[in-house]
Amino acid sequence: MTHVIALDDDPAVREMVAEYLGQNEIRVTAVASGAELAAAMAREVADLVILDLRLRGEDGMHIARKLREQSAIPILMLTGRAEEADRVMGLELGADDYLTKPFSPRELLARIRALLRRAQAQATVADAMAKVRAYRFAGWELNIGLRKLKSPKGEAIELTNGEFRILAAFLSAPQRILSRDQLLELSRVHNAEVYDRAIDIQILRLRRKIEADPAQPKFIKTERGAGYVFSVPVDVVR
Repeated sequence: MTHVIALDDDPAVREMVAEYLGQNEIRVTAVASGAELAAAMAREVADLVILDLRLRGEDGMHIARKLREQSAIPILMLTGRAEEADRVMGLELGADDYLTKPFSPRELLARIRALLRRAQAQATVADAMAKVRAYRFAGWELNIGLRKLKSPKGEAIELTNGEFRILAAFLSAPQRILSRDQLLELSRVHNAEVYDRAIDIQILRLRRKIEADPAQPKFIKTERGAGYVFSVPVDVVR
């Protein structure tokens, strides 16, 4: 059974979250402080953390930062409707999604399920990439361990972290149409609602680096209304 730890200093919210998620086959450990959260995570494995950023007597941002430094666990943060700055800062600290109070239990459940699906997709790709030393296509080579791209002429092509992740995602699923949502999951770019257009920007930059004519791409092709496809065969070096 999926295990969620919910940190909120409002007993009514803790009770509602635990009761509703429990009815939907999600086990909840409800805690009221950062210390209780740390103790719960030290005691047993959790799949996701729900974190209220506005806690009485505690800094929710500090808790979020510390949690992200120690773990890659998905974080769903709770904020007030008017606290846009909190949402932005929370996302920058590494939270994966947010929900504004008051919220419906059904939306909470939907957000949790979406985050867990994304985390599973990321874990699957990470496991596959851990077994891959390099990808090769049309004379190019992407070295996964060194995070280096080499052109057919032997030149080293500099990639940003985002460009590397997007290219690796494409090479892990060649000749398959990938939607923006799938690319967001596979490349570990967090929070599709906020960063969806970042996919298009990363692909534009990648095309400029690997395509002979970025306006007429041969590798990364657009499938109108569906997403993108890496259109050439890819060899895997294990």
